[in-house]
Amino acid sequence: MSKKLETRLVHAGRADTKTYGFVNPPLKRGSTVLYPSVAEKREIGKNYFVPVEIYGLCGTETHFALESSIAMIEGGTHCQVVGSGLAAITVPLLAYMKSGDHILVPDSAYGPTRRFCDGLLRRYGIETTYYDPMIAESDFPALFQKNTTVLLTESPGSHTFEVQDVPMLARVARARNVKVFMDNTWGLQTFQPFKHGVDVSIQALTKYAGGHSDIILGAVTVNSDADWQWLRKGAMDLGQYASPDDCWLALRGLRTLNLRLKAQEAAGLSIAHWLETRPEVARVLHPALTSCPGHEFFKRDFSGACGLFGVVFQPQYSAEAVVAMIDALKLFGIGASWGGYESLVLPTTGTIHRSAGTGVFEGEMARFHIGLENTDDLIADLEQGLAALTPSKT
Repeated sequence: MSKKLETRLVHAGRADTKTYGFVNPPLKRGSTVLYPSVAEKREIGKNYFVPVEIYGLCGTETHFALESSIAMIEGGTHCQVVGSGLAAITVPLLAYMKSGDHILVPDSAYGPTRRFCDGLLRRYGIETTYYDPMIAESDFPALFQKNTTVLLTESPGSHTFEVQDVPMLARVARARNVKVFMDNTWGLQTFQPFKHGVDVSIQALTKYAGGHSDIILGAVTVNSDADWQWLRKGAMDLGQYASPDDCWLALRGLRTLNLRLKAQEAAGLSIAHWLETRPEVARVLHPALTSCPGHEFFKRDFSGACGLFGVVFQPQYSAEAVVAMIDALKLFGIGASWGGYESLVLPTTGTIHRSAGTGVFEGEMARFHIGLENTDDLIADLEQGLAALTPSKT
């Protein structure tokens, strides 16, 4: 029987419905694993890259249930859960790359990704070139070097939400035997990375997978046995591990993921459209809106959106004026993470770092995450907050 995603989310990582026992998989914690005999331990040890309980660091049934569920959502074959979303970025980079290699990274990448490339990777002798996330196919091949081993994509871009032409980028990279990584956190459930040429998909499970702003967790998914060996060995070499408690909470969060995403997509679009009508706003950076760079790729490649988007204010408003507006909001928390049930806002001017000449915007900026509150209440709060936004630029 072919099952729709909604059904698979409810049943993933669980025992069969006709099996005796509790509905939710058990939470298993542990470091030491006991074996009936040395011979059996040695036999299990032959399957080093298969997630079996050789030692607690290799995972428990709780980890494996979550990993199989994320692999299912992403459309991959294997998944490695790690301790944070940032670890989900750094682990595969370190697993696949070596001193003397070169990586291509979008200029719109997540700030800590850029920090990692400019810091630790540079110290390890790995060179980074930042490219325009909206680069044309005719210009892209010139950026590849003989030592380019990884192309990183992030779509939409962090804070500025450019939607990349991932199939084109992947096609150019694959023709040069370059691995394609993607930070797919925004597109959990709505973008199928392996159908579009991605080799390694990165998720911050802290966000929508957990859904309740109470865990720190990441996942890396691949779609081939060869990539799984690189990834699994890299994670083991780095001693990467995730708390089984957080894994259990993420599994619980997945059960309602589809409903939450649909509600937050609808609410986010409603508020984004409302903000477009406001005279204080120059532009709303929401991939589902025509004003967002790469909107045509969003329409082609994504099955939906989430509740995270950016706003560019008119140039007459200063950074201080935007801060005053944010401080005046009552229902929007000021927080750097997102993907939970609550609405958030964050000023982003000054946190957007570019080095490839991209990302020029007409005014101050903020990022909004729309939660599960009543949309009318959120709009009323935004309306009174915008009343505190006074022109201060000449």
